[in-house]
Amino acid sequence: MKLGKLKKLGNKVRHRLHPDVFKLGLVSFLTDLSSEMIFSVFAIVFTTVAGASSAMLGLVEGLADFSASSLNYLAGWLSDRSGRHKWLATAGYGLSTLAKLILLLASSVVTLSIFRVIERLGKGFRGPPRDAWLSSISPAASRGYDFGVHKSLDKSGAVLGPLVAYGLLSWLGESANTYGTLFLIACVPAMVSVWVLTRIPDQPGPPHARESLSQNWQQLSPNFKRFLIPSGIFALAYFSLGFILLKAHALGFGVTEIVLLYALFNSTCVVSAPLIGKLGDRLGRHHVIMLGYALYAFVNLWLILASRPWEMWVLLAIYGLFYAIDESQSKAFIADLEPERVATAVGVYNFTTGLLYLPASLIAGTLWAASPSLAFAAAAALSFTAMAFLTLQGPGAALR
Repeated sequence: MKLGKLKKLGNKVRHRLHPDVFKLGLVSFLTDLSSEMIFSVFAIVFTTVAGASSAMLGLVEGLADFSASSLNYLAGWLSDRSGRHKWLATAGYGLSTLAKLILLLASSVVTLSIFRVIERLGKGFRGPPRDAWLSSISPAASRGYDFGVHKSLDKSGAVLGPLVAYGLLSWLGESANTYGTLFLIACVPAMVSVWVLTRIPDQPGPPHARESLSQNWQQLSPNFKRFLIPSGIFALAYFSLGFILLKAHALGFGVTEIVLLYALFNSTCVVSAPLIGKLGDRLGRHHVIMLGYALYAFVNLWLILASRPWEMWVLLAIYGLFYAIDESQSKAFIADLEPERVATAVGVYNFTTGLLYLPASLIAGTLWAASPSLAFAAAAALSFTAMAFLTLQGPGAALR
C-alpha cells in the first residue's frame, strides 16, 4: 500500500511543470501578442496606407516565409556547438523586437518590407535554441505535456493579439495615426518578453565545439533523418489555412464570421495542446504525430464534401487539434530522437519543412484555380502517403 502511494507521488513529482517552462511560454505569449497585433493589420497598412500592390505584398510575404526558415539550421548548429541556448534565443527575440521598433520610424513600403523580413529572421533564429532549452528542462516522461503547455501559452498570444488590435481600431478608428499607435503599443510586450528572457537562467547542454556543419549533419541519428522523409511529404500537403477560410467564404461566411472561425481554431489549439501533450507522453509521440496526419487528411476529405456552415465550425475546431499536435509534439518527438543535438535537429526540421511550405501553397493555389476539391484531395493523398512512411519507420526503441 505504501509502495503504491510512493509510486503515485513519484509520478506527480516527475510530471510537475518546471517553472522555466511557464516562463519560456510567457516570453512566447508576449512575443506573439505583439506580433499578431501587427500582423492582423499589416496587409491593410502595406497596401492601403503605404500604397503597395498586391503583387508586392505577395513578394514580401514570400521573402518573410523564406526568412523564417533560412537561419534555422545555422541557429541550431551554433546552439549545439556552444552548448548554450539562452543568448542565441535572446538574440532571435531581440532581432524581432528591433524590427518592430523600425515601424515607429515610418510606414513606407520599404520600411514595412524591412520590418517583415527582419522580424521573421528573428523568429527563425530563436526557434531551435529555444526548443533545445525547453527540452533540457523537460523530462522525457512529461516532455509532450511541457511542449504542449508552451504552445498553448504561445498560441494564447495569437488569440489575444488580433482582439487587442480590433479593440484599438474600434476605439480610435481606422487611420494612419491609429496604426502608428497600435505599432507603438505592440512594441511594449515585445520589449518585456526580451527582459523576461534575460531573467531566466540558462540550461547549457553538452558543447560540440569542434563540429563543423557537415560533421554536425553526419552525427545526427538515422532515426531522425528517416523522420525527415514523412515530415517533408507532409509539408507538401500543409498549405495555407487561408484556403480553408476561402472555402468558408464560398459557403456564405462573412468577414466577421471568418474572423470568429479563425478565433475558434486558435482557441481550440490553446485548450488542447497540453492535453495532447499528456496523450503523447502516455501513448507515445510517434502515435500522436500519426494521429495529427490522420486528422489533417480527415479535415481535407471532409472539406471536399462540406456544404453547410455548421460543418466549417466543426472542421476549424478539428484543425485546431491537428495544429496543436503538429506545432508542439513534433518538436518533443525530435527531442526524443536527438537528445544531444536538439537545437540542430529542430533547425534542420524547420529548415526542411519551411522550404517545402512555399511550393505546397503554390501547388494548392494552382489546383484551387482548377477546382478547390482537387487541392483538398491532393492534401489528403499526401497526408496518407506521409502516414505510410511514418508507419514504415516505426516508433523505434528510442521513441516515446
